[in-house]
Amino acid sequence: MIHFEKFTLSNGLQVIVHEDPTSHIAVMNLMYDVGARDEHPLQTGFAHLFEHLMFGGSCNIPTYDTPLQQVGGDNNAYTTTDLTNYYCSLPAVNLETAFWLESDRMLGLAFNEKALEVQRKVVIEEFKERYLNQPYGDAWHHLTNMAYTTHPYKWPTIGQSLSHIEAITMDDVKAFFYKFYRPNQAILVVAGKVTTPQVAALCKKWFEPIPAGPPYHRFLPQEPDQTQPRHKAVQGNVPFPMLYKAYHMPGKGMPGYYAAEVLCNLLGEGKSSLLHANLVEKQALYTRIDAYTTESLDPGLFVISGSLTEKIPFEAAESALIEVLKQIKDTPLAALEKVKNQMEAQLVFGQVHLIHRAQELANATLEGDTNLANKKIEYIRQVDLEAVQTIAEMVLKKENCSTLYYQTIP
Repeated sequence: MIHFEKFTLSNGLQVIVHEDPTSHIAVMNLMYDVGARDEHPLQTGFAHLFEHLMFGGSCNIPTYDTPLQQVGGDNNAYTTTDLTNYYCSLPAVNLETAFWLESDRMLGLAFNEKALEVQRKVVIEEFKERYLNQPYGDAWHHLTNMAYTTHPYKWPTIGQSLSHIEAITMDDVKAFFYKFYRPNQAILVVAGKVTTPQVAALCKKWFEPIPAGPPYHRFLPQEPDQTQPRHKAVQGNVPFPMLYKAYHMPGKGMPGYYAAEVLCNLLGEGKSSLLHANLVEKQALYTRIDAYTTESLDPGLFVISGSLTEKIPFEAAESALIEVLKQIKDTPLAALEKVKNQMEAQLVFGQVHLIHRAQELANATLEGDTNLANKKIEYIRQVDLEAVQTIAEMVLKKENCSTLYYQTIP
């Protein structure tokens, strides 16, 4: 159980406090309600680029990292399709330094042409290194573009094209900042050796003077139901062939989401999972096979990917995989309970880390209910065999699938 207190500032900033007197550190997690799904189709990759720009200094502080390191702190950030998250940890006695730094760059980012060019080059190199020059690096581009025809999940967080990142101007940066990086678009979690009155006083001092921005109303194009299977084959300089199958599934908070998560673990978690036991151990058609979900707020993807054993044709490997999926209807209760216990254990162990607790509270708040951080285990426990079989029938349909054959160059 993650205990917390919650309040909202007059400018709309949501604040969650998790007191842990056993810790000697404090964690500040600031989550902005903006991700790749909020980008213009011709300006993709902007949310991720902006994450980098936020470390380029504010109007009053030339560099973000130096003052934090001087008081024994460290920090990091990440961007997803749905959100951008910044977090730092530092000795609890130096908590106000984190408030000073985070509030100052929310108040006024340093709109510096040199910083933009530096971070643009960093992101372009990351794009080339991880997506263009790495084996299978472009697989996600192919897969999302095939699975989504309308929704902005059709481009990865890194962006659809290098040209989009190259074309971003300082005017674009300013417009993005004042639209999304406002207190009413943010969730602040402070955790560790802190008290709620202490955090409330620091919030009033450092964050409450920052003006709210105009309300952002998200109207995203909804992805229509997929009614026909989609297939694509590509070749690349890769060590072995890979098969990818992506099925549309419910988003977080939607009926069937937790059943789909349990199904995913049943299929792909560990050596006793259905896919590994049958396709790697028993039939030796794959050297490795995994299942995972995109864990997105809007309807996402249930993905199965596997590397084929040498000289195994794609068609044979895919056919065997589909036969394993049919076995879900015969899943014994003991196997389901084992998977649910494993998922519960992972959630409990994850909460050992203070940063993880803070991020769980922020994510749950973004979903609309901070207490979801404590409800997940119960939702997983409630998933029964009927729910798993029902979601499998709904999701793992041929017409709901986009398949990618990633072939080696002959």
